[in-house]
Amino acid sequence: MINESILNRLKVISPEEAELLSGAGGIRRGIYMEANSDVIDAKKLLDSGRLITIRPHTRFAYFPEHSHNYVEVVYMCCGTTTHIANGRKIELKPGELLFFGQGARQEILPAGENDIAVNFIILPQFFDKALEMLDEKETPLRKFIVDSLRNDNANCLHFQVSDVPPVQNLIENLIWTLIDPSVPNRRSICQTTMGLLFMQLLNHTDRLATPSGEEAVIVKVLRYIEENYRTGTLTEIAGLLHYDLYGLSREIVRSTGHTYKELLQEKRLTQAAYFLKHTTLHVDEVGDAVGYSNLSYFHRIFREKYGITPKKYRDCMSG
Repeated sequence: MINESILNRLKVISPEEAELLSGAGGIRRGIYMEANSDVIDAKKLLDSGRLITIRPHTRFAYFPEHSHNYVEVVYMCCGTTTHIANGRKIELKPGELLFFGQGARQEILPAGENDIAVNFIILPQFFDKALEMLDEKETPLRKFIVDSLRNDNANCLHFQVSDVPPVQNLIENLIWTLIDPSVPNRRSICQTTMGLLFMQLLNHTDRLATPSGEEAVIVKVLRYIEENYRTGTLTEIAGLLHYDLYGLSREIVRSTGHTYKELLQEKRLTQAAYFLKHTTLHVDEVGDAVGYSNLSYFHRIFREKYGITPKKYRDCMSG
C-alpha cells in the first residue's frame, strides 16, 4: 500500500512508545495538551512558523476523548486503528483517510505494533493555496467538504480510497516531502500536493463513508443533488431516505443554512457556468441541460448570481 522505505521509517519504536511498552500508565498528556485541557494543541506539535507537520500515530496507548485546535488528517499505512469520532466507531483500514475538523471529538483505541498510521497536523490557513487550485464548480457537496476542513466545526470525513491510485500516490509524495528535511520549497510543494489531493477526493465523493444520523442525511441529500440536479426533487429524495418531507426540509436548512431549492439552484448554476466555459452548447441548450425549461428564468437567475448574462459570461471566459 505504501513505499517500503517510508513504512520502515514509520515502524521505528519512538521514545514515547518505548515508555508505554515498559509499563508507563498512558499517554504523556504534556506532549499534546496544556494541563487541565482536553484539546490537543498545535503549538505542542508544530514548530514555530510551520503550517503542517507529520508524526506517526502513537501505538500501544488509549487516547481519551479529545479535540484539536487544528485540522487533523489520519492516513492508515498498514493494519488498522479504531476511532470513536463524534460518538461513531470508525475502523480505519489501509489506504483510507480520516479528516477531523477542529471541533470534532474523538477517542482512539490502542494500536498494535503493526498498526502504522500517520497524523498530519495542519493549520487551516495551510489550505488557502490548495483550495485556490480547485475549479469554479463549488457545488453544495464540495462546499460541505471544504468547510469541514477550513472552519471550526465538528465534521469528520472518512474517505475509503484505498483503491484509488492517484490518491495513494499523492499521499505518499506528501509524506516523503514532510519527512525529508533536505527537500527545498517544502511548503509550496506540500500545498500544491494537497491541492491535487483535494481535486482527487472531490472527484471521488462516492467514496465518502456515510455516517449515521443527521450528518448522514445531509451527505446523502448533497450527493443526490450532485447526481440528479437536472430532474431531482425534494419529494423524491425524501422518499428514497424514508424521511418526512417537511422534516427533511427543516433538517436541510438547519444543517446547511439553505433550502433544498437554493442548494439545487446553486448546483445547477455552477454546472451551467462550467458548460458555458468548457463546451460549445448554445446558451439555451445549457439552460435546458441543467434543468431549466423556462429559459427566461434561467437567464434571469444566472445574471443575479454572476452579474452578467450567460452569453456575456461565455465571452468573458473565452476572451
